[in-house]
Amino acid sequence: MTMSFPRSSGKVSLLSRETGSLARGLPPARPETLFVLGVNGGMSVAPDAGFPLVFGRNEPQVHVCVGAGDPHVSRRQGIITREHSRWVLNNIGRLPIRLPGSCLVLGGDRAELPLGYTPLFIVGPRQDHLLEVRVAASTSRSGATDGHEAETRDRERWELSPVERLVLVCLSQRYLRHEPQPQPLTWAQVAAELGALQPAEEWSWRRAAHIVAKVRTRLSRTVPGLLEKEIPPPVGNTLNHNLIIELLVTTTITRADLGLLDEEAVPPAPPG
Repeated sequence: MTMSFPRSSGKVSLLSRETGSLARGLPPARPETLFVLGVNGGMSVAPDAGFPLVFGRNEPQVHVCVGAGDPHVSRRQGIITREHSRWVLNNIGRLPIRLPGSCLVLGGDRAELPLGYTPLFIVGPRQDHLLEVRVAASTSRSGATDGHEAETRDRERWELSPVERLVLVCLSQRYLRHEPQPQPLTWAQVAAELGALQPAEEWSWRRAAHIVAKVRTRLSRTVPGLLEKEIPPPVGNTLNHNLIIELLVTTTITRADLGLLDEEAVPPAPPG
């Protein structure tokens, strides 16, 4: 079966394959318009379109493809529908879907989607698959919609220097690559990768750890769980894990930042 689209309604539109992350903003849209983006493109659906959006790995049978090539993902993994003035996620597949905060929507379960950006992860045995969802916010008093609130979103993200971003992306790359049950890299692994990336720099595990510790201390003024005194022993990777989750949830770092680790030439880092 090939999925069809409503004709001439003007309320359902395809997103370009070149559309950037929905975490970075939206084009102008009606309040509460649904945007869904997979690796091969996505769709926008107006709140009154009466259009149930289906996603899964079999592109001819869904509106938005996610997990293509992974046989563990269901051909039709989920449906997003408009119910009682809210967008609702229905998991009709076998794998669970993880929402922010580690909330799992199991097969047969459902969950309301909030306004704003929500990354959904199809939790596979070898890899998690990202499906980006965003619901346009209601019009503000100034008349601006969610697509015009770049200044507000910028304030919600944390500022990182180029060297801080480089070290943190290296440290958190397993999370950014959507590996199941990811953990931060060890300091030795971070130093080795950065040393290979920047041969002229004197990268050591102490330098990398010092840079990340400074970021944790700075964010700890408003974010709990980033200081050793706040975590019962054994601490292990908890501090760095909590920091990475904060950076991911606020979209301070995104999958696109992995390009920092793949560039042939990276500017030299200032002394840390």
